[in-house]
Amino acid sequence: MTSAHVPTDAELRERLTREQYQVTQHAGTERAFSGAYWDAKDDGTYHCIVCDEALFSSETKYDSGSGWPSFTEAIDPAKVTMKTDTSHGMVRTEAVCANCGAHLGHVFPDGPAPTGDRFCMNSASLNLKPADES
Repeated sequence: MTSAHVPTDAELRERLTREQYQVTQHAGTERAFSGAYWDAKDDGTYHCIVCDEALFSSETKYDSGSGWPSFTEAIDPAKVTMKTDTSHGMVRTEAVCANCGAHLGHVFPDGPAPTGDRFCMNSASLNLKPADES
């Protein structure tokens, strides 16, 4: 299996919006209830906006009430790397794309069964590909 293409910084600055670049490359966070996918109910697969790696399925997406798209788990645990984040005076678990290192969001232990995890992601880090696209 080959990894998805990892664009250069110049390619990212040209292709991504300012918010997408800030979120994915500088661990930014979009405002709650502002992203394209926080309340999306479409079937499909959520891909990394930077490298196009498939990360989350709509089947594990749920309404957490947080204002960000939330998932109970990644498609494959190896596709999302967890890191300790001590920024902003808090200790959190940061989620990054294992392929390209793009910041996706954070993981919290307050999600529903079966995992108990809430992958609280930024819409700006994701691209939803509808289920009917091959």
